[in-house]
Amino acid sequence: MTSEAAPAARGSVEGRLVVRGAPAVPAAAVILLHGGRSEGLGVPPLVNLPALRMRPFATAVTRALAGRDVLVAELRYRHRGWNGGRRDAARDAEAALARLRERAGRIPVVLVGHSMGGRAALSAAGDPLVRGVVALAPWCPPGEPVAHLAGRAIYVLHDETDRITSAQESWDFVRRARTAGAEAVGIPMPTGGHAMLRGAARWHRRTAELTAALLPRAEPRG
Repeated sequence: MTSEAAPAARGSVEGRLVVRGAPAVPAAAVILLHGGRSEGLGVPPLVNLPALRMRPFATAVTRALAGRDVLVAELRYRHRGWNGGRRDAARDAEAALARLRERAGRIPVVLVGHSMGGRAALSAAGDPLVRGVVALAPWCPPGEPVAHLAGRAIYVLHDETDRITSAQESWDFVRRARTAGAEAVGIPMPTGGHAMLRGAARWHRRTAELTAALLPRAEPRG
């Protein structure tokens, strides 16, 4: 992870959801969380590469869920960084889940996060709405809490050649989460590195399949 020194972000609203697909009455939701930096209080730029990297995943997930009343949205952070004990990205994810509950009720949610977004998704997964997490090359530092993941389905995808975040730390996290009661699975990816560019279609397809499998299928309408 990289770091950044920057002035405080504008505003005080904790994150926001950019909706990519919203049925009139959603039966479930998928929230995608992009990567960021270890430190950085600056506002994410309008043209934000980590956010753009998640667009094909949003498209693949939306296609996989076609015909099902699932809201698909991307989370935008207030700050570019995790920022130590502030856990800014995780707080934004938690706030987004609270707002989603207010708007749509207690619907099941899958969180899909890359890098810092993967850490944020895993951190926020204790929310009662969250059914599971698909974490892509996540940042899983040693000692990251896992007790709140009991009963959740956790899929961690990582290329072991990743030089930005550690696949070994991901596999260690999966083992600890499984011991804590999560249905946690580590999935080695053959290519892609941290940016998931080489073999990108494989990443998109696998993520969409896992996400769709975690959400209930709607009952046929009479």
